[in-house]
Amino acid sequence: MNRYMFDFYKNKSIFITGHTGFKGSWMCRALAEMGAKVTGYSLVPPTVPSLYDEAGIDRDVKSVIGDIRDYDTLNKAFFEAEPEIVIHMAAQPIVRDSYKNPRYTYETNVMGTVNILECVREYNDAHRKAGDGKAIKSFLNVTTDKVYLNREWERGYKEDDELDGYDPYSNSKSCSELVTHAYMRSFFSGVIVRLDNVCTEELSSDGNLFINYIPAISTARAGNVIGGGDFANDRIIPDCVRAVIKGDDIIIRNPLSFRPFQHVLEPVFAYLMISMKQYEDRDFEGYYNVGPDVEDCINAGQMADLFVKFWGEGSKWINKSDNGPHEANFLHLDCTKLKKTFGWAPVWNVEIAVQKTVEWYKVWRDKGDVRAFMTEQIKDFGM
Repeated sequence: MNRYMFDFYKNKSIFITGHTGFKGSWMCRALAEMGAKVTGYSLVPPTVPSLYDEAGIDRDVKSVIGDIRDYDTLNKAFFEAEPEIVIHMAAQPIVRDSYKNPRYTYETNVMGTVNILECVREYNDAHRKAGDGKAIKSFLNVTTDKVYLNREWERGYKEDDELDGYDPYSNSKSCSELVTHAYMRSFFSGVIVRLDNVCTEELSSDGNLFINYIPAISTARAGNVIGGGDFANDRIIPDCVRAVIKGDDIIIRNPLSFRPFQHVLEPVFAYLMISMKQYEDRDFEGYYNVGPDVEDCINAGQMADLFVKFWGEGSKWINKSDNGPHEANFLHLDCTKLKKTFGWAPVWNVEIAVQKTVEWYKVWRDKGDVRAFMTEQIKDFGM
């Protein structure tokens, strides 16, 4: 599958929102290795340092710095890019920050989704009218495992479980899912869509003209990702790295909190697979969970144990709650649909994921070539 994927994306025009973020930077680096033509739209990198800057990701993309809430700037960049595939990752992604600034979180995560979907709708409608064959054929909205109403039960959440995230971040991503569902039904179904007050069935006698301008739409719900180059606050691996580099003990505030940890390349390649498959056959559009196998869902204390194991150098962690805002204690995903539909399976278990992550940070700490090391890990994972 991955060799075919590398061939598929060669020379494809891709528009990515949130390309300067951690996951977006890995996505851009992977697509560059595949030979894709990428336009990225995002704010400046969210952290200093950032993976985007440390790895020179600006060499891999045409970068447009802009706010996803600024529709005019987004739309201009979108039309200039002339993409075939759109991957929407721009977001305010931190739970604690969503408590501090909920309005910004909702504006970014909800209206940002509306704005990018409006770009897709306007772009395809304009080219349908021009009759030039250009169109978005595949759109993927990247959300989160936290979109589900978390009942903290032991079974994994399935794609048809109720969406109702608890905190402003999680809830805003639930809303982003619902926005996407509404656009699928209202504008991209190929059945009930009306443009220029003409029913779709009347637009073409052979039924092909209109459907060529209807993109396949999916959402992907991934769990917590780890990997080299994440420098965000309130994430376990970056917090561990900052502590050990300073020579401090690692502080874990909720060691019994279970999360579906996976290496960032797991969802990146899953997103690219979904985008590719629905590009080729729109029957693959839908909603997909992307997460590790259940045995790789570990708690924060176990994650800290693995980090200390691979980092070494006398590092250790301590349990110290900071009485922060509510976060779910137990959450994992049932990825049966992704496995059955595409024959997908995780590549790296959680222990390998932590090892690969620690290796990246040590290269960075020692001022090595992190860009080359990313390429090495992408090929190791994907080939």
